[in-house]
Amino acid sequence: MAEQLNNQITILPSDASGTTHIGEQLTYHLEVYDGPLDLLLTLVIKNKIDIYDIKIADLLDQYMEQIELMRENEMDIASEFLEMASRLVYIKSAMLLPKYEEEAEDLKKELTGQLIEYQQCRAIAKMLAPMVDFDTFTKVPSKVDFDLTYNRIHDPFDISKAYVSAVGRGQRRLPPDRSAFEGIVSRKIVSVSSRIIHVMRRLWHGRTVTYKELFTASHERSELVATFLAVLELVKGKRVRIEGDGDDAIVHMIEKKEGTP
Repeated sequence: MAEQLNNQITILPSDASGTTHIGEQLTYHLEVYDGPLDLLLTLVIKNKIDIYDIKIADLLDQYMEQIELMRENEMDIASEFLEMASRLVYIKSAMLLPKYEEEAEDLKKELTGQLIEYQQCRAIAKMLAPMVDFDTFTKVPSKVDFDLTYNRIHDPFDISKAYVSAVGRGQRRLPPDRSAFEGIVSRKIVSVSSRIIHVMRRLWHGRTVTYKELFTASHERSELVATFLAVLELVKGKRVRIEGDGDDAIVHMIEKKEGTP
């Protein structure tokens, strides 16, 4: 007769007549694992396997021996144990094929990482186990009405200093003053097209001017740059010709001949 209680199988021997002797008991303890990782880690520690260099083939053989032992003792095997078995078989098969060697190595590293993480969790759980006390009574904290009256006394100078500091922080959140952008935004924007019209008016009706005279009416840097670019565009478009060198070079408009576009 056999009775299973608290993960132990108790065998009560009987004589030939079928009478059971209550005083004589033979007890065999079966290890119960919390999951497949617990079983794998136990095998690694028991067989002194380097957890950073696991031999999948050897570990698979020992793992399947434990599964078979559970079946022989008619223990219910959870699906997660069978899933881990298929996972080990897949890794072993992939390692035998050069085409999937890299994938197998990645799967092996993933399994190693899970075992290391589970080992750390189990060690922490062992440390916390003695702290568990089921005799302790706890209750929800009671609501307390706190007195929010400010009773501290400060020196007036400290209060003034704190106020000035708070005002300064508030000013930093305000948008910058317009004067901060005067050097960028407030400058006059001069377009190249407007300076092209200016140059053409100076040269209208066959008038000629020196190169320097084109810039006499320009006072700001933006006007000077726009005028220079306007002259380049006119020369490139064969609307204006410059003869000579330097500031005294003569600039005049090219007259279009009849029949030319």
